[in-house]
Amino acid sequence: MSSIQGITEADIAHFLANNPAFFERHAELLASVQLTSPHGQRAVSLQERQMEMLRERIKGLEGRIMEMIRHSQENVAIADRLHRWTRSMLLTTDAAALPAAAVAELKHQFLIPQAAVRVWGAGEEMAGQPWAAPVSDDIRAFSGSLALPYCGVNSGFEASEWLDDGPVAASMAMIPLRQTRDPRETQRELGPGGSDGCFGLLVLASPDPTRFSADMGTDFLMRIGEIASAALARLLPAR
Repeated sequence: MSSIQGITEADIAHFLANNPAFFERHAELLASVQLTSPHGQRAVSLQERQMEMLRERIKGLEGRIMEMIRHSQENVAIADRLHRWTRSMLLTTDAAALPAAAVAELKHQFLIPQAAVRVWGAGEEMAGQPWAAPVSDDIRAFSGSLALPYCGVNSGFEASEWLDDGPVAASMAMIPLRQTRDPRETQRELGPGGSDGCFGLLVLASPDPTRFSADMGTDFLMRIGEIASAALARLLPAR
């Protein structure tokens, strides 16, 4: 760091920071000090340089505000779609029709290309329903092991076979359905679906490999799982 007769730049900066009246006593310095503009090689006064710094700071703050507004608008739109999806399930009085209605409305509201659901442990009167078709012990164990929804590539999962005919699913989100009194009770022995209370699996899929990526957040998918679990639990025998 450069110094003049033992005085360093840090000393000067400390003096100016602690003596704001200096520029009041020497106002002519504000106009006479010349700095290089960050927007070119032209020289600008200290005052103009401060104004440029303030403009840059304001521009950055405006960008952050616009980003916050955009995120808030997206969150409102998601909340509206979630509300409409929940409402459609509440309006479905036929329990046997509830899984298909939940999947169809989920695809419609959130523009999901493919989706399916399987429920195991339902009452015997539901045995002929497509959503109650038998599943392997492996898929039950896999679903029960999910503490969070799975998001990522389709590695030939059994659940991909439940999807309607169409483009091959490149990415998938698999959300376990659990019969819980509280979403945090996922590791307790709660229901007929197994030791972890898992009684089904909701599958969302897309031919777009980036739609459900491994690094995407799962908070929203967890909310979908909680609502779907609460709605579809009525398909299980009374405890």
